[in-house]
Amino acid sequence: MIKKKTVKDVDVNGKRVLVRVDFNVPLDKATGAITDDIRIRAALPTIQYLSEQGARVILCSHMGRPKGEVVEALRLDPVAERLSELLGAPVRKMDQVIGPEVLVVVEAMRPGDVLLLENLRFEPGETKNDPDFAKALASLADVYVNDAFGAAHRAHASTEGVAHFLPAVAGFLMEKELDTLSGLLEEPKRPFIAVLGGNKVSDKLGVIGRFLDICDEILTGGGMCFTLMKAQGLAIGKSLNEEDQLPQVRSFLDKSIEKGTALRVPEDVVVAASFAEDAEHQVVEAGEMPEGWMGLDIGPLTIEAYRASLLDAGTVFWNGPMGVFEWEAFAAGTRGVAEAIVESHAVSVSGGGDTSAALKKFGLENKFTHVSTGGGASMEFLEGADLPGVSALLNK
Repeated sequence: MIKKKTVKDVDVNGKRVLVRVDFNVPLDKATGAITDDIRIRAALPTIQYLSEQGARVILCSHMGRPKGEVVEALRLDPVAERLSELLGAPVRKMDQVIGPEVLVVVEAMRPGDVLLLENLRFEPGETKNDPDFAKALASLADVYVNDAFGAAHRAHASTEGVAHFLPAVAGFLMEKELDTLSGLLEEPKRPFIAVLGGNKVSDKLGVIGRFLDICDEILTGGGMCFTLMKAQGLAIGKSLNEEDQLPQVRSFLDKSIEKGTALRVPEDVVVAASFAEDAEHQVVEAGEMPEGWMGLDIGPLTIEAYRASLLDAGTVFWNGPMGVFEWEAFAAGTRGVAEAIVESHAVSVSGGGDTSAALKKFGLENKFTHVSTGGGASMEFLEGADLPGVSALLNK
């Protein structure tokens, strides 16, 4: 179990506290309004605690990929507005990240005040982990808190660099993510079932390899399952397939037999004549896919088979939808799996933005034990990789 010092292990009263949060929230392209504020709400416990302890709270976050340039549509003004509403207190927002104007405002802050800096990625030094930029950012504060688990797998100035200049501790969200994900690896309640979907099997190779050692079953769906099916010699039509991954996938199929961990693919598939919401579609048995058709969801037999396993689970980790859930004709698999996980009363953990979006669509986001705010970070952690933003924090 990874144990890092947290905000409760340092005196923050009267101190300037730089908090790296993950406010990379989705915005409506037409209006610029926030469409999902889960990442803002997830950071509230840390922000409120620091404010109540008399800290001067300086928040920093990235949004999107402006690549070191100012992009007006990616300014954090909507975030400051929403955060003010959630806190019930004003949050001042800067139009800069560092510089004299920021220093003047920081020096004028009173205990309990909350300030939000501009989008970190407007600064070229952020993603380059430039030490000069990291030092300038650190000069604003006395203590550094990382509560952005979703960005912890990046060695950027605000996630790793500043920790070389300030005492660095975890926020409550970071602590919860590390405890929850460590628990999956070290002491899961059994049976432990992983549900893996999404488009690319190449994105899941590391975690499949790890889960074959620690899970009792791995249930697959989404575009990634077709490479697995192809590796088993099944016809997959025009479905997604990563030909270059077939040797690795075949080795995983062999390992699943050796380990006794079932690596399951769909028994039947909803196939479509084209990739379109209103495409002609039908259900076929696995391996019976018509030439020129593509799989866009798991079929009803598979939903029932997966449901039977999930209802008996003690722990479930889910990353990646089972099909194109945004389109109703291909949403049944993702909905069925989500409902079965909730009904199972297992310890349930989800990771990844698409999975969170699916849970929200089906009204189940509050029914999981833990919805991770880090897609890539959670997968890399579960693979066993060191996350730079975590390694940089002080140990207990």
